[in-house]
Amino acid sequence: MTETFTGFGPAFWSFFAELKQNNNRDWFTDNKARYQQDVVAPISAFITAIAPKLHEISPHYNADPRPNKGSMFRIYRDVRFSKDKRPYKEHAAAQFRHHMGKDAHAPGFYVHLEPGNVMCGGGIWMPPGDSLRQIRERIATRPRKWQAVLENQDFQATFDGVRGDSLKRPPRGFPDDSPHMEDLKRKSFFAMRTFDDDPVVRSNAFVDEVVATFTAAIPLMQFISDAVGSEF
Repeated sequence: MTETFTGFGPAFWSFFAELKQNNNRDWFTDNKARYQQDVVAPISAFITAIAPKLHEISPHYNADPRPNKGSMFRIYRDVRFSKDKRPYKEHAAAQFRHHMGKDAHAPGFYVHLEPGNVMCGGGIWMPPGDSLRQIRERIATRPRKWQAVLENQDFQATFDGVRGDSLKRPPRGFPDDSPHMEDLKRKSFFAMRTFDDDPVVRSNAFVDEVVATFTAAIPLMQFISDAVGSEF
């Protein structure tokens, strides 16, 4: 049975601080039970606590507390094509993706938990080509709707704008003088609120703070959903 979420306490952060100094299979094997107790259990409890509140924001986004094939990201890194051969991620994360999405590239809400780097928000990360073009076309053809997202009062109060890696040149098929060219160049579209060392992260009040952040991201999520043809 999933425990009640009480916040991400000292044991959670200590695990990742020590992992950063001992990112190898022997250390992780010796500390796997600790990982299950101090990391997996509180994340599962957090996801369980947020599920009904997320459903109120939108019934089309999943909050699944299962450690495998649920909302929680695996700790294991894919090092097959990377020069960085560290086997484990030095942070925890969860994505609450649209039920139509099959992977992390779907529209979704996101929570990132790393010592000194805690953030949450919503958007779409590195969408496939068809979806990326649909979002860009909607920005280009509905510039006022996009501007309304950027100027939404709650959105502005919560986030520092839309982020995402960008092309150096305008994307093919979009004139150089298109409105919102800097956003059209983006390969991802997301908004994040940072908490850093805010003590709220270590209490059960973090659930409500995350929900408030997700709520502020609704204008962006609705715009993306309309662009890619998914319900919000």
